[in-house]
Amino acid sequence: MSPAPKIIDAVKLTQDLIRCPSVTPDDGGALDVLQSVLENLGFKCTRLVFKEAGTADIDNLYARLGTSAPNFCFAGHTDVVPVGDKADWTAQPFAGDIIDGQLFGRGAVDMKGAIACFVSAVSHFLNKDNFEGSVSFLITGDEEGPAINGTVKMLEWLKKSGEKLDYCLVGEPTNVEKLGDMAKIGRRGSLNSHLRVKGVQGHVAYPHLADNPIPRLIKCLDSLSSEELDKGTDHFQPSNLEIVTVDVGNAASNVIPAAAEARFNIRFNDEQSVQVLKDWITATCDDHAGDYDLDMKSSGDAFLTAPGILSDLITRAVKGVTGHDTDLSTSGGTSDARFIKDHCPVSEFGLVNKTMHKIDERTDVSDLEMLTKIYLEMLKLFFKDNAEERS
Repeated sequence: MSPAPKIIDAVKLTQDLIRCPSVTPDDGGALDVLQSVLENLGFKCTRLVFKEAGTADIDNLYARLGTSAPNFCFAGHTDVVPVGDKADWTAQPFAGDIIDGQLFGRGAVDMKGAIACFVSAVSHFLNKDNFEGSVSFLITGDEEGPAINGTVKMLEWLKKSGEKLDYCLVGEPTNVEKLGDMAKIGRRGSLNSHLRVKGVQGHVAYPHLADNPIPRLIKCLDSLSSEELDKGTDHFQPSNLEIVTVDVGNAASNVIPAAAEARFNIRFNDEQSVQVLKDWITATCDDHAGDYDLDMKSSGDAFLTAPGILSDLITRAVKGVTGHDTDLSTSGGTSDARFIKDHCPVSEFGLVNKTMHKIDERTDVSDLEMLTKIYLEMLKLFFKDNAEERS
């Protein structure tokens, strides 16, 4: 009989990962730390470096323990956003210091802490439970960046390699006020637009010799922002367009500008589609903008993992460990779950998100310990339910 694997301490592993300065696209050694720990637990690890012209090479990790179905996957990212001004931090952003019961560091919440908690939960699970199936990790270094050489290409590699994910939990920081108050079962889609309305520059005293683009831009933006796209659904809030900048760049008060531009974003629910929204924006610009250029880019469609096995697993585990009820939400920004949803049911649950991307990003040490217990309970429930279904 092989010896039981070593129990992994979630707090220490979080510190070790934070001490790797993995600001996208640099790995900073984070995946080496994670791979070493997972291999000691018996996982087969595969490093996947993907490249594409005009982008940085990205290192990723897929690790699996077991060969049979079902394959319960934990997905996440070790890359982090820049720290800003280090002088503004209470503790050094890559030191992993604990101050008054809080662990400081870039990535503590988003999302090295959750990765460490799931690894720790797996180590506890393997010491106590036998199970039929597999546990895997899908860890990218390109979530905070352009997301080109990360999860999307990893999923393509999995498919070509015959690796099937049956359920996936993404460890994004989903909770708002306290651990256990919110899980994400879907996300809104996002469409970014850059509109440039063209005119003819001229003197303000001779408007008939010029063509001012600003009024046409204003009419176009007013028409777009005044439209009610929908009233929302049972699981999604109404779709919403927000103008984020309007620019002319005209420093002179006696010159009609040659162009005016604006950028706006639509966060939309599953009543909408990218193509329908693009067609609507284009038609509106045709009606009001005159001569214009329009660039539109989507970072993903809206999706919903309907309440079922995965969401039930989260709510049962949270209730069992904390006693709290969990709100199943689709609010917030995008995550790599938007890619995974095409391969298997996916939901998100991690730490409290109050300090993500902020100066002094931090998490309570007690939350790391509690999240480990919740993840462990999820593993126990998942494989227990699976065993009962097979019997």
